[in-house]
Amino acid sequence: MAGRDGRFGVIRIGLTGGIAAGKSTVAARLAELGALHIDYDALARRVVEPGGAALPAIAREFGPDSLNPDGTMNRAWIADHVFGRDAAPGARERLDAIEHPLIYAEAARLECGHPDAAVVVHDVPLLAEVIGSIPFRFDCIVTVEAPVETRIARMIATRGMTRGQAEARIRHQSTCAEREAIADIVIDSTRPVERMFDEVDRLYADWTGRKGQ
Repeated sequence: MAGRDGRFGVIRIGLTGGIAAGKSTVAARLAELGALHIDYDALARRVVEPGGAALPAIAREFGPDSLNPDGTMNRAWIADHVFGRDAAPGARERLDAIEHPLIYAEAARLECGHPDAAVVVHDVPLLAEVIGSIPFRFDCIVTVEAPVETRIARMIATRGMTRGQAEARIRHQSTCAEREAIADIVIDSTRPVERMFDEVDRLYADWTGRKGQ
């Protein structure tokens, strides 16, 4: 079977979910089962590491204050001027225009480096926001969801956030309804983890069973 972009034999999965909804747990399970896991959060960090391809363009677009004296990205400044309440209109879109093509190129490179992968999972927290522009086509989109109050409680308990910080992070993401609108499958992470893994295992078996059809 060829994937939707013509890669013979590969099943490409788009994995998304709200912050603290359990997406990372599902991604880890899929990796254990043998899927190639492409973590877009990790790629986003990579492109802004010292020497990363995004840093010169960020400095040109946002000015020298966007970098620290040692040449690393000034994350606090970026957070304030791109994501803060007083950010200039269009600031996030300008940053995305720099980072996203570089992230997509890294994802494509990882795919090409694993030509024998039967299942490739693109783990994209903001998939609902970029679904119209991401240069990949998915055979199945999965979102992992949990109620907002459950996610807030998890962020407070496991990430040391205040309630206000947790609520702010949720506000800056797509809504559950927006994610479910693009999804083929919704995984409820409030169930016991064993039951959630049973569903993930069944999905993986189905995807790998389709290979060669």
